[in-house]
Amino acid sequence: MSKPSSHTVHIIAIANQKGGVGKTTTSLNLAAALARRKRVLLVDLDPQGNASTGLGLEYDERGRGTYGALLEDEPAETLLRKSVVPKLDVMPANADLAGAELEMIDQDRREYRLRDALQPLLHRYDIILIDCPPSLGLLTLNALVVAQSVLVPLQCEFFALEGISQLVRSIERVRLAFNADLHLEGIVLTMFDTRNNLSTLVAEDARGFFGEQVFKTVIPRNIRISEAQSHGQPVLDYARSSTGAQAYEALGAELLKRLKKKG
Repeated sequence: MSKPSSHTVHIIAIANQKGGVGKTTTSLNLAAALARRKRVLLVDLDPQGNASTGLGLEYDERGRGTYGALLEDEPAETLLRKSVVPKLDVMPANADLAGAELEMIDQDRREYRLRDALQPLLHRYDIILIDCPPSLGLLTLNALVVAQSVLVPLQCEFFALEGISQLVRSIERVRLAFNADLHLEGIVLTMFDTRNNLSTLVAEDARGFFGEQVFKTVIPRNIRISEAQSHGQPVLDYARSSTGAQAYEALGAELLKRLKKKG
């Protein structure tokens, strides 16, 4: 995708086809952490719209959101909403997005709809995060076509590693067919429970297989993270001193360091 030479924007899809791995939780809290230092846009591409809710957007405030961008050719600027976090904007999701994949089948350039929609916004942000649905369908494909990299939340539970190989194969197929720049940004271990030996074993297996692609920062199980989302806030605002907030702040710093190395 062509970008102004004077400005670099990092576009990262947060994806895992397995549900319940902390994908949306990571999307919204990582976005909030990054917004303390950068201009950030979170694109809510999950029909459940939980990232939008977790950043304080009531349903009747969301407008056409990502559905309007993908299927109604709405100007992207009109679809943005301010979140409860300064310097963090959201392109929200609403219930219409649930039927978007079927509606997109007959659309021209169906794999590129999100890329085309985001093009006019690239100069406004330093980082764009895309919260993908828990599937490898057409919505996630749109995210992978526009993104430069993929960040994968991996739950520290039994069978957690099984789906990763399928996602990695999907990334490679998209790279070959649609987006030569796409690569794996890294894997974030989530829901880590220090009292559970299984969490430690999963973490060791992940680091043994993926090496440095696994982030050093580990996201713990922490009730404050769930409480924060129910109050429409990221955990960094709701409970700044909690272990969950400190972990997401550390993850944001680690990601920025990785991105700086790439230039």
